[in-house]
Amino acid sequence: MAMNKGIIAVVIFILALGCRSSEPKAVEGKTPMTKESASTKVATFAGGCFWCTESDFEKVPGVLKVISGYTGGKKGNPSYEEVSSGRTGHLEAVQVHYDPGAVTYEQLLEVFWRHIDPTDGGGQFVDRGSQYRSAVFYHDEEQKRLAEKSRDALERSGKFSRPVATEILPLTQFYEAEDYHQDYYKKNPLRYRFYRSNSGRDQFLKKTWGEEKREAAAPAAKTWSRPDEAVLKQRLTPLQYEVTQKDGTEPPFRNEYHDNKREGIYVDVVSGEPLFSSLDKYDSGTGWPSFTKPLEPGNVVERTDRSHFMVRTEVRSRHGDSHLGHVFPDGPAPTGLRYCMNSAALRFIPKEDLEKEGYGEYLKLFEKK
Repeated sequence: MAMNKGIIAVVIFILALGCRSSEPKAVEGKTPMTKESASTKVATFAGGCFWCTESDFEKVPGVLKVISGYTGGKKGNPSYEEVSSGRTGHLEAVQVHYDPGAVTYEQLLEVFWRHIDPTDGGGQFVDRGSQYRSAVFYHDEEQKRLAEKSRDALERSGKFSRPVATEILPLTQFYEAEDYHQDYYKKNPLRYRFYRSNSGRDQFLKKTWGEEKREAAAPAAKTWSRPDEAVLKQRLTPLQYEVTQKDGTEPPFRNEYHDNKREGIYVDVVSGEPLFSSLDKYDSGTGWPSFTKPLEPGNVVERTDRSHFMVRTEVRSRHGDSHLGHVFPDGPAPTGLRYCMNSAALRFIPKEDLEKEGYGEYLKLFEKK
């Protein structure tokens, strides 16, 4: 009984912290950010805990990188502790760097609306306070026009019984958050999943949108491409970079997907292009995720590999040019092949998330016959 009370106390404590972190402050010198180029645009959104907002936007095809930070306040270069106090006027926010040829600002707005509670003006889900309220920060008059148009359409849709409270504000200065907040969901997956599953966010989104088709949250443009080197180094973990860009190999058995038995598909961690399906996955006993065939053969390239005094067939992604692993002729029927892949080169999308992440066309694979 005492142990049960202890566990309950830990859960309550973590939820009370919400999106806060007990890690020490990162190095000083956070810099204002809002740079664009001819081929890259930037959008700024506040959707509550930036760990979640960053994670949601990074999964959108056409998004190149997402930076967590602070904006909307008066104090220059605020620290996380100062923003968390609610006294600086800043909001936790993200800047989304995207390719306008692959995803539009209007589509990003739809992604935003479908990942927040736009009727809550006092925070988002378990995170309470003005620093967690939702807002769209426009960079120019065109973004302002589109944001207001999108908000008004949402208001008229009748989806919510309460009025939309999300503010549309001019962007002033955006300060990048401390390093330990960037890609938090990748660096601390267990704590992130525990926080998110208990925050009420996903429960609200499922109740609100249900199984409704979500094309807007998943841009129709399927343009798979390899981001530039600077983006890759920021987006990928050291192991993911070593495997995909340096032709490395992760340890057997001590990797993310070797024993994953959930239904879904595996995509290139670099480009997002679909590669393999759980329906073709099997336990090869090697300690690496193994498949009998690709889900999309056109996204897979095979090359002769003569490294390490051996002759093997290397497997790479066509559009991301990521090193994935190797294919061997010792697999089970019907193909007799074993596509032996590195978990670090893959991102798994469970069946229940295919629609919202833009891979809805693969849902039919998992329909019970």
